[in-house]
Amino acid sequence: MIIVTGAAGFIGSVLVSALNERGIEDLLLVDKFGRADRASNLENKQFFTCIERDDMPAYLSVLETKPDAVFHIGARTDTAEIDVELFEELNLKPSKLLWKYCTEHRIPFIYASSAATFGGGEHGYSDAHEIVDSLKPLNPYGESKQLFDQWALKQEDSPPFWAGLKFFNVYGPNEYHKGRMASVIFHAFNQITSTDKMKLFRSHRTDIADGQQSRDFVFVEDLVDMILWLNEHQPSSGLYNIGTGQARSFHDLATNVFKALGKEPDISYIDTPLDIRDTYQYFTEADMTKLRNAGYEKPFTSLEEGVDQYVKGYLLNSRRR
Repeated sequence: MIIVTGAAGFIGSVLVSALNERGIEDLLLVDKFGRADRASNLENKQFFTCIERDDMPAYLSVLETKPDAVFHIGARTDTAEIDVELFEELNLKPSKLLWKYCTEHRIPFIYASSAATFGGGEHGYSDAHEIVDSLKPLNPYGESKQLFDQWALKQEDSPPFWAGLKFFNVYGPNEYHKGRMASVIFHAFNQITSTDKMKLFRSHRTDIADGQQSRDFVFVEDLVDMILWLNEHQPSSGLYNIGTGQARSFHDLATNVFKALGKEPDISYIDTPLDIRDTYQYFTEADMTKLRNAGYEKPFTSLEEGVDQYVKGYLLNSRRR
């Protein structure tokens, strides 16, 4: 049996699909399942039971079957949310609970951290443990992930294998419910199909031109493959970047969405909203050295290929993974 938290969400539901494709159906899914906008993410998925997020502590206390692994993907991920107590309740407490559970029962534990922990990138984008205490996230979401990474690294007792995965900018199917927090590709598709135009955020830095803000965009299929590889091979425990190692501009991203739709690019710029302007990351690029040195050899999906697959294979027909 494998436990997957956040199972009805974007990454969690794609992970469930990938596990099913590998013949793994003995899954215990954890999430807040009352949201109708995410119900379709679990259609045609195979699993043995679902439990509500709030019921997880009580359920684990009486669970007789020892899980083979715990994939803790669930979290509050809104980068504009400022309620620190909410992140304590939804991000830190469940993560500590599962860490202690996996430590006690000797279960491999893989959890979602975030590239938001890197803040403005002044210390680079290495997943080396030595720099963790120097990182300064730009928002409470990033701080919640940073606090758990720090807590995990200080624990004397730990699961037999654990990995905290710093997800960079993930895109792909099953993010229909995410609203403002969905990928820029998702928003670009909706804008372009309705207006034949795309508005990107203007740069508010003199050293970066409009549209040249850049992120490490990682296709969700690649991300899930890395998760499953880490669980299978279990190299050294610790923090791992999950990206591609290549930053690409938002202008490149938008241009590729136009191309996938067979349209000529028409890109303009608007001011970055004030509520996120001071916490906006202008550049991210994962240093993938640690994962590569651990033995992960698969090539990453290029932005061109990933956008084309996502637009034509999913967005144009509202298909889910």
